[in-house]
Amino acid sequence: MTKKQCFWKILFFFLLVQIAIPNSIKLKCVSWNKDQGFIACGGDNGLLKVLKLETQTDDAKLKGLAAPSNLSMNQTLEGHSGAVQVVTWNEQYQKLTTSDQNGLIIVWMLYKGSWYEEMINNRNKSVVRSMSWNADGQKICIVYEDGAVIVGSVDGNRIWGKELKGIQLAHVAWSPDSKILLFGMANGEIHIYDNQGNFIVKMSLSCLINVTGAISIAGIHWYPGTEGYIEPDCPCLAICFDNGRCQIMRYENDENPVHIDAQMNKTTTMEKEVNLVQFYTPFGEHLRTLKVPGKQMTAVSWEGGGLRIALAVDSFIYFANIRPDYKWGYCCNTVVYAYTRPDRLEYSVVFWDTKNNEKFVKYVKSLISITTSGDFCILATKADDTHPPVGCTPFHRTD
Repeated sequence: MTKKQCFWKILFFFLLVQIAIPNSIKLKCVSWNKDQGFIACGGDNGLLKVLKLETQTDDAKLKGLAAPSNLSMNQTLEGHSGAVQVVTWNEQYQKLTTSDQNGLIIVWMLYKGSWYEEMINNRNKSVVRSMSWNADGQKICIVYEDGAVIVGSVDGNRIWGKELKGIQLAHVAWSPDSKILLFGMANGEIHIYDNQGNFIVKMSLSCLINVTGAISIAGIHWYPGTEGYIEPDCPCLAICFDNGRCQIMRYENDENPVHIDAQMNKTTTMEKEVNLVQFYTPFGEHLRTLKVPGKQMTAVSWEGGGLRIALAVDSFIYFANIRPDYKWGYCCNTVVYAYTRPDRLEYSVVFWDTKNNEKFVKYVKSLISITTSGDFCILATKADDTHPPVGCTPFHRTD
């Protein structure tokens, strides 16, 4: 393990709760609402549920206890008859959009603490393969297996539609600024379009060089930066394939993406007794392998704060706690800790004098680690062409 990997490593995982789906119905999808904390899961026989874990008390947080396992919401939503295959949240407008194997789309709204059907749509021609709301929640893009694309507004109006002839669609993702749409094809290609449906270019997939045989896209996710970035110009567009190859890009035509070979093959064999989840940094460094019992894992979704993860396995949802190796230290009655903010590219490094409860904030670019010894604190940063390395930021108390 390199020094950089040590700075990024995740300390441990703890499977904190397992929720069983009634009648052993197999799950197809799960999605965790990043803002409000609702968890939607869909599966066979029209199964659609919205769950919510109880809020952790301040006392439990201070003691570092595991997150709560009791549910404050467990609502079954009626409306689908076929297997629910796609669930996606519009967090800004508190809406949930779902689709089943028959092509039926339902938009749900939250009213007085419960979820109700607001709108339905069915083309009656093909099945929905992917749906994505843009970053501000104003538009949704829906792609069908037969090549149809529909972009609609949050109030249910159709903005534009397009038929991509001779193409089987499988995935869609918006760019953070809503100017670009990525369409993932069933054959593994990704095409870049503008937000009016005009073709721009076919994406270069350098992670698939020297790969032979049929390849399918496992997932496309373009992080919009809502919680900030761990450093400027951080890779934020992840494209993963069912053969374990991935590339993480800074933008849609990045010529120098991060490459990952997770050496994982997507398989549907029923002989497995354990599933693997691999965790990486945006820069491709491996953090940890998590083993989860079960025959088939079908979906994974992060909690908004990034400290828990939900996993759909067979007819269960597993939740795991993630404990990162935080950047912090202690010297001279002062706790020194770092965090990122959405409105700044640098790390915010806080010097908290616990004796008089005073805080001083220093902004540091590309922070790698914090260490303390005696009366001194050292901040290690990554050098680049414009900023020389900072070997030591002096912090010395004489009182």
